[in-house]
Amino acid sequence: MSAAPSDKLDLKKAQEIEESLDHEIRFRPLLPMAAWLVAGMLLALSLFHYYTAGFGLLAEVTHRGIHLAFVIGLIFLVFSARPKDNKTMPVASALRPLGIGLLDWALFFAAVISSLYVPYIFEDLAFRVGNPLTIDWVMGTLAIVVLLEATRRAIGAPLPIIAVVLILYAMYGNYLPSIFAHPGNSWKSVVNHLYLTSQGIYGIALGVVATYVFHYVLFGVLATRIGLGKLFIDLATAMAGRYSGGPAKVTIFASGLFGMISGSSIANTVTVGSLTIPMMIRTGYPRHFAGAVEATAATGGQITPPIMGAAAFLMVEFLNLPYQTIILAAIVPAFMHFFGIFCQVHFEAKKLGLKGVPKEELPNAWAILKKDWAALAPLMVLLAVLLSGYTPYLAAFWGITACMVVGLTNRNPIVALGLLAGVVIGVATGAIVEVYGLAILFGLCVLACLWWFLKDKGTMARAVDITDAFVLGAKYAIGVGAAAACVGIIVGVVTLTGVGFKLSDIVVGAAQSGANAVLAVMPTGWVTLANVTLLFTLIMTGIVCILLGCGIPTTACYIIMVTIAQPALGKLGVEPIVSHFFVFYYGLLADVTPPVALAAYAGASMAGAEPFKTGNTAFRLAMAKVLVPFVFVFSPSMLLVTKDFTWANFVWTTGGCIVGVVMLAAALTGYMLSRLQKWEQVVLTLGSIMVIMPSNTLKIAGVLIASPILLRQVSAYRGKGQPASP
Repeated sequence: MSAAPSDKLDLKKAQEIEESLDHEIRFRPLLPMAAWLVAGMLLALSLFHYYTAGFGLLAEVTHRGIHLAFVIGLIFLVFSARPKDNKTMPVASALRPLGIGLLDWALFFAAVISSLYVPYIFEDLAFRVGNPLTIDWVMGTLAIVVLLEATRRAIGAPLPIIAVVLILYAMYGNYLPSIFAHPGNSWKSVVNHLYLTSQGIYGIALGVVATYVFHYVLFGVLATRIGLGKLFIDLATAMAGRYSGGPAKVTIFASGLFGMISGSSIANTVTVGSLTIPMMIRTGYPRHFAGAVEATAATGGQITPPIMGAAAFLMVEFLNLPYQTIILAAIVPAFMHFFGIFCQVHFEAKKLGLKGVPKEELPNAWAILKKDWAALAPLMVLLAVLLSGYTPYLAAFWGITACMVVGLTNRNPIVALGLLAGVVIGVATGAIVEVYGLAILFGLCVLACLWWFLKDKGTMARAVDITDAFVLGAKYAIGVGAAAACVGIIVGVVTLTGVGFKLSDIVVGAAQSGANAVLAVMPTGWVTLANVTLLFTLIMTGIVCILLGCGIPTTACYIIMVTIAQPALGKLGVEPIVSHFFVFYYGLLADVTPPVALAAYAGASMAGAEPFKTGNTAFRLAMAKVLVPFVFVFSPSMLLVTKDFTWANFVWTTGGCIVGVVMLAAALTGYMLSRLQKWEQVVLTLGSIMVIMPSNTLKIAGVLIASPILLRQVSAYRGKGQPASP
């Protein structure tokens, strides 16, 4: 695919690419009447979450039940049973009311009834858990079946397959070898645990999505609709476009900022890549490299604070730590990821002799901010509430409210400034959580919108656009909701059978065996058994995370990693926040790790490049993301918030990482100040890894190994007699 003269790929083609790789947006075509009905239910789902976020959540099981009923029921109306059915417009008939088959309608009603049954009987449930009535386990069976089918339709087969395998394990584990064996369970016992307790479908995974994640998916859609995503891309272009290989550097900044609010690496790749990939190709980057840069940068958006694609809120729930602690811990590792990509992009540009975008073709950053800074107001409002210690869903409520006010008033700077001032005063006085204070501030927002509605005839069109964003936000979120409920099945089986601890024992046992074998051939005193065991455990855990993360949404991926992979690290004494960050980072690597590198394949399709080659290049560009998690496990001070934090360790570890990442980028690219020979690349790679590692001895040895090569690079560069370009 060649770059269009306007440096922008065809948006229809980009959407087709996204749909081909992302199950969550493969929506079926609907007849007008069905489309209105579905849109009404999606709008109701968004308004339910918006209202409860600001004015109070319902009882836990009731809130989760209503969320689940909407989500699973809507999936059978929004997603076809087979992707090929999306290619033709349906026809209404007696067997297809409103163009939707009778089976789908039956599944819709089955999903709604079985989801609401648990909240309905909740007051009596305490007397029946462990000894369910016939109607209880029949409803539970129905709920599990429709949930598995809904998840398959919404996000693909991998997650339901894992769930089914684990259900079979829960029932027939008594037939397995001793290391995996357990007494086994009847179907009634399995249904009781998965459906009637808080350890399964209605567990923490569904709770986090219903109270946090949904709101931030909705916020991301609304913020993009009012121009925040475009503002990020324009600012990145203005600030980085003029430098050597500028479009690739634009990609890094734009994807990091945009991905922070989007939460989907594929959507990020396609949205930002539709602009940046053609620019990179026109500048002179190879097609596979352009696609890989976009994909790798896009996966970084989900580790970028302060929102981290909603992952931060999952960590808040699992770790029971303040939100501020999570985002503070995420700063340095996220920087290392983008810094590693930046260095490789820069060296690649120097090697190929690429220039930046001519200054006259670039926008002016101050002009952009002067015109559209109001689009930043919702994000500033959200962060003001969030960082003041209020709940994430209250912050989302005010962020969404700000999106509506800013959008309806056409990004008017005076209204945006007034909104910011009101929220800041409300936060400072605590009035934002008081009924009267909340009502007054919310009432002022409504009055501002009404005044603008009477003043500007274009407000009606913007109101329709924002309503559509509420519908689209719910549409994007239902797949995540199904995935979270399905993950509840996985978590439930793990707690029912104890398989998580069995896997931990296997991983740690294998690591200890490998460590003993290594120590047997190494000089005494070089390394300790504990460190080598931990290293081997990290390697095996990382591989498991990448394999389990293939084709699974970020939210579900993280929860699975925490349930299955993280306990092995906890068993070796790794601090919880450290082990959670490790499995989260490695789960996300699946998006750029062949053979199932969905973000990389999206980038390849956008660039017209060979997919596997693009995936390999994307993994190479993400090398800092591969190595840095090992560093912060062995030197937790990098995360800033760990128990044994010291500034000396932080500076030493982070400084070594920065130097090592630069060396590794040069080695992988084959260029630093001049071209590197093959043997120099190998030696510099070894030296860079040693410098990145937190061991003082290894750092010094790495610098000594790399010094001759670095000196030769300086000498060769001086011999050119050319000044460095930016």
